[in-house]
Amino acid sequence: MQALDDFAPLAARYDGFIVDLWGVVHDGVAPYPGARDCLARLCGMGRRVVLLSNAPRRVDVVREGLRAMGVTDDLYDGIMTSGEYTRGLLRGRTDPWCAGLGRRMFHMGAPKDFNLFEGLDLEQVTDPASADFILNTGPDQDRGENDPAPYLPVLAACAAHGLKMICANPDMEVIRGGRRLICAGLLASLYEQKGGEVRWIGKPYPEVYQPVLDMLGLPRDRVLAVGDALATDMRGAQRVGVDGCWVLGGIHQEMIGDNADLARAEAKGAGLTPVATVPGFRWS
Repeated sequence: MQALDDFAPLAARYDGFIVDLWGVVHDGVAPYPGARDCLARLCGMGRRVVLLSNAPRRVDVVREGLRAMGVTDDLYDGIMTSGEYTRGLLRGRTDPWCAGLGRRMFHMGAPKDFNLFEGLDLEQVTDPASADFILNTGPDQDRGENDPAPYLPVLAACAAHGLKMICANPDMEVIRGGRRLICAGLLASLYEQKGGEVRWIGKPYPEVYQPVLDMLGLPRDRVLAVGDALATDMRGAQRVGVDGCWVLGGIHQEMIGDNADLARAEAKGAGLTPVATVPGFRWS
């Protein structure tokens, strides 16, 4: 694993890039310094860039959020989100697991995520006893975004009724503007501990990568995945057979900082082999 000071040396080694958003391009509030320039440099070299996010919402919503941050459409070639992929599964029902879910949905998440299922042939219910399955997009403002404890009673009620859960964001936590918040993945993990069955959609699970690889249209040995999370970005890259670049300035910043030796030890302990680390997604 090569410890690099910046991203520029990697640009010449690959033709396509799978770039994470939260923790790499932005912190949920604003772009990281140099991130927009890095995307522009890659595009200027004719490299293909597809953004892949574990956001539990649709691509159009994420694109509008990027535009508001100044990350314009010309800086990348495509976007895929775990939310968009989840919606496709719920709409198509060609997947055997999803085909048997039923239509009465208990949504665990915030109103901002309603776009994921609006317009689908689903009935949203508010009582787990009348639901066929759970759609988990994460915490909501009423129960809070810092502590999973307020969610335990509703998870227990869902488990008591044997509901299957779709988790539309496998992330356990995220840093938003310097604050550490819980995500849907943590709630799903707690649900599994209660004996609940969970279908995880997003990184590191390989299925979400296929539309991204289709958009890139490149051999996998010419593709580099760029992300800040070992458990999702780097493990997902390894599972689908593409190289990974680990950005240390995101979710692991507090634990690792820019310590390349500690990063190497953490990756080895997780059984992962990123080709390189960089402090942040910046050109130089």
